[in-house]
Amino acid sequence: MNSTYNAILARQRQGQTKSILQVMAILVVIAACSYYTGLFDMARLSAAIPDLFGLIGDMLPPDFSEAKTWIKPLLDTVAMSIAGTALAVTFSLPLGFLAAHNSTPHPLIYQMARGLLNVLRSIPELILGIIFVAAVGFGALPGVLALGLHSIGMIGKFFAEAIEHVDKAPIEAARAAGATPLQVVVHGILPQVLPQMLDVSLYRWEYNFRASTVMGMVGAGGIGFELMSSLRIMQYRDVSAILLIIFVMVTLADGFSAYLRKRFK
Repeated sequence: MNSTYNAILARQRQGQTKSILQVMAILVVIAACSYYTGLFDMARLSAAIPDLFGLIGDMLPPDFSEAKTWIKPLLDTVAMSIAGTALAVTFSLPLGFLAAHNSTPHPLIYQMARGLLNVLRSIPELILGIIFVAAVGFGALPGVLALGLHSIGMIGKFFAEAIEHVDKAPIEAARAAGATPLQVVVHGILPQVLPQMLDVSLYRWEYNFRASTVMGMVGAGGIGFELMSSLRIMQYRDVSAILLIIFVMVTLADGFSAYLRKRFK
């Protein structure tokens, strides 16, 4: 009895020692990366404080005298985020089923779908924005395409993960009843993952609204273009005004998204 108890204690101590070593290894990596990037360079950071406060002083008070000219770019930003998210969800839905091992029709298709999602997810939307601006010209369209394609990689992955974790019982029951593969998806899988898919889509729309302001900085239109223009000519009071407007819009988008999640829960 004592030997069994001692063996259990020994395994627990080994597990605790292993966990401590893992945490220490992670902390060492974090510290090394922080040192490498200059995060511990206190002289450099302290020297930047006066410049930072000086820049903040130049941005105050915010100048809203040009606010009327920002209405259309702001609407472009909202439309860009909505259209980009809708485009992503439309293509992510079938890709999510193809990239889930329990709903894909063939292992090769599974690998191809996963590979496509990885490619789309690995290219930053800013790079995609530059590419599409060069391809289709300035305006909101390249922003929509960039946000949509990058979001397919993210939303499709989350959709696939949700599909892979569904309860198997309804799927097996549908197959036992002689349902076709499409009927299994519609009646056995989709009802289980729809709430998660809605949450992911709404969260991604919030992200795309913030990202669409960055799209404007590469010529894809929207309020980000106005922000970049003010920065280039050093109109810092206009910059602070635009940043405040973006903050208010992001807050409203977050609140509206939370309302929709509660409404459709």
